[in-house]
Amino acid sequence: MTERPGDVLTPSDEETIDEDALIAEYESEKPARHLSGIPLLLIQAIGVTLSLFGLYWVFRPMATQLYLPAFLMIGLPMTFLVYRGWTRKDSGRPDNPPILDWVIAVVAVVPFAYIISDWDAFFRRAIIPSDLDIIMGTVAILVTLEAARRTVGLLVPLVVVFFLAYAYWGPYFPGPFRTDSYDWPRLVGHNVMGTQGLFGVPTDVAATYIILFTIYGAVLSASGATRFFVDLSFAAFGQSASGPGRTVTLAGFLLGTVSGSGVATTVTLGGISWPLLRKAGYPKEHGGAVLAAAGIGAIMSPPTLGAAAFIIAALLGESYLQVLIWATIPTILYYLGIILAIEMDARKFRTRTVAFETKPAGKLLLRFGYHFSSLVAIVVFMTLGMSPFRAVVFSTLLAFLLSFLERDSWMTPKRIWHTLAEGAHGALSIIPIMAAAGLIVGVMTLTGLGLKLANIIVMVAGGNLILTAVLSAISVILLGLAVPVTASFIISWVIIGPALQDVGVEPFAAAMFIFYYSVLSEVSPPTALSPFAASAITGGRPIPTMWLTWRYTLSAFLVPFIFVLSDDGIGLLMSGGVTSVLVALVTSIIAVSALAVATGGWLLGPAKWPERVLMGAGAIVLLAMEPISMAVGAAAIVLGAVIHVIRRRVGHDVDEEEAPPPLAADAS
Repeated sequence: MTERPGDVLTPSDEETIDEDALIAEYESEKPARHLSGIPLLLIQAIGVTLSLFGLYWVFRPMATQLYLPAFLMIGLPMTFLVYRGWTRKDSGRPDNPPILDWVIAVVAVVPFAYIISDWDAFFRRAIIPSDLDIIMGTVAILVTLEAARRTVGLLVPLVVVFFLAYAYWGPYFPGPFRTDSYDWPRLVGHNVMGTQGLFGVPTDVAATYIILFTIYGAVLSASGATRFFVDLSFAAFGQSASGPGRTVTLAGFLLGTVSGSGVATTVTLGGISWPLLRKAGYPKEHGGAVLAAAGIGAIMSPPTLGAAAFIIAALLGESYLQVLIWATIPTILYYLGIILAIEMDARKFRTRTVAFETKPAGKLLLRFGYHFSSLVAIVVFMTLGMSPFRAVVFSTLLAFLLSFLERDSWMTPKRIWHTLAEGAHGALSIIPIMAAAGLIVGVMTLTGLGLKLANIIVMVAGGNLILTAVLSAISVILLGLAVPVTASFIISWVIIGPALQDVGVEPFAAAMFIFYYSVLSEVSPPTALSPFAASAITGGRPIPTMWLTWRYTLSAFLVPFIFVLSDDGIGLLMSGGVTSVLVALVTSIIAVSALAVATGGWLLGPAKWPERVLMGAGAIVLLAMEPISMAVGAAAIVLGAVIHVIRRRVGHDVDEEEAPPPLAADAS
């Protein structure tokens, strides 16, 4: 392949993009307001209060029944002031909350203030609530659903309403779904006056893990780490045809270690990296797919991962460090799949090299490498036995102190104020959906619906492990079409977790299986948030961008089958001993590579359908991780590779001159 010199990309080529607006739009159904004036100061003050309250709790813990209502009393009203209701912004008027939203925010305070005023007696009255308890509990449910509607759209509140209706009219549902009827006082008592609903594990995770990690991410970003990660990625790969794609992928991983959000990483990455991809010759849809695939990896990139990872730690009673260990190899395999797809596309479509101005990677590391310190510190602190809450707080303090090494990033009082407000703002899109998801879990535990659905899955699969895993994956994907990642995981865990465990899957393997398939909601319609956000940056068509993103990520998402279909497969989660880990790692690398060839259509040159079918089938057979299946899968992959080499040697493939023309760079 003859490399072509590209134009020099300078900092002036960077896109001017309103990142905050795009993140707000694609992380939620209703974009966040662009506040100004006194309302902005008031809402910032509420955000600072929420952040300080979360930090205070770490060192002065209080009863969950007191802390969670107090946390929601601050967080939910702030949501009504930050996110619009039914109306869109009128470009001719200030984008501040109307009187109605201030009224709703005040109303949202009332039920939680009522709970806090006598919280111990309130929770003890769960079996026989008073009339005022029922009224306040009902208001708490309603404001939670409205806050969820504003941040993630109408579908999640409708799902909650359906589950509440199911519990109320249970005897009228057919056959295996029939359940007892629970009147409204019982529903309020269980879901608001107990620890299984509104104040259950999801809300607990939002009020502890998530708020602390969003504060940490805000401090790290304010200290200049975000720009350093991108600059380092630009410098790391030098100049090559596949360099732009590799640069974006590495930058996505590094940014993901901070944000834990697919959309936020995609948007931040897109504003900086899209000019590079465009000059390399990527059309809008292909460039958007690379951005989205790299951004989605943020949800599974240690040390922050996504919100669902915090829930795994809470549900299984494991340390968060253990969840990070489980996620390490699958994360590597995810990015391996993307890198292989990028390398194939660079050769298949002959993308151009792009020269860009950047300092050498070594100099960047020497000058700004300290930004990695707080990331490493989180893991070190937890390894030393510190709780994840204190670990992230002390790592935040370390990032704060390191900011003074660079004059432009000094954490002045003004910057501290904005950083604390931004930390709370970053959690707002999660808090309502976690509270709403808690209501769903509460109904499932009350009615036993989760176990009923799990039994149905096992019954349909006939107790077969492979079929149960396939049905479980399909179920999680279908659920992910309707709701975001966090809600998808919570609901799926209650329903599908028991089904997988019934056929012999270890609880932690079942949780990680569900986690990775929940992530598919980021590339699946109608909630393909990251690809849609990427298409808004590149100007490409959203649906083609989404399908191309699916192709980039498909091979890595078949990997979770490895750690549920075989006892040795849990080696992929660093469990079962050194031998199991090595066997699972090598097998999965081969499987991901073969699947990349099957989906990308390239090996040493263009791969024809016979090779692609053999390698794809062989990779899928490898997933079972049994001696016979591994032998058959490896044989199929080797046969596909041999056929490919023979075809090229006898001249049946097009040569380089007959290969497809380079991808046309967009004129815009």
